[in-house]
Amino acid sequence: MRNYEYKVVPAPKRGVKAKGLKGSEEQFAHAVSTAMNDLAAEGWEYLRADTLPCEERQGLTGRTTVFQNLLVFRRPAADAASAEPDPVAPEAEAPKALAPPAADGPNDRDDRGELFEDGEDGLPKPDRIGATLSPGDKRHAAE
Repeated sequence: MRNYEYKVVPAPKRGVKAKGLKGSEEQFAHAVSTAMNDLAAEGWEYLRADTLPCEERQGLTGRTTVFQNLLVFRRPAADAASAEPDPVAPEAEAPKALAPPAADGPNDRDDRGELFEDGEDGLPKPDRIGATLSPGDKRHAAE
């Protein structure tokens, strides 16, 4: 599993004036995109915006709850980036070859005690697997 480190920054509260921007919405959008692009240049990926409660002191003894708008960013942790590959694209492993069966093992003989003849792949030939002898078979006539 990939590990991430997170960075949470306060969202801009007001827009930034720039040439060609009209209205407070465009200025505010420009301020947010500037903040996001600055962190992206440092390798941070934007994850989400959150609004969380924050208790603040009001007066000498009073407290009030204020909601803060935050931008959440993440990037792969430095130790995890070099240790683990990305789980999204795992490398396919080549199937492992099976060892050829031991010669003259207990399952290498047919019901008459003859050794099975192995094919090129090391497995018994298909005509010998589960073969039954018919009356016209040459091997049957030898008995």
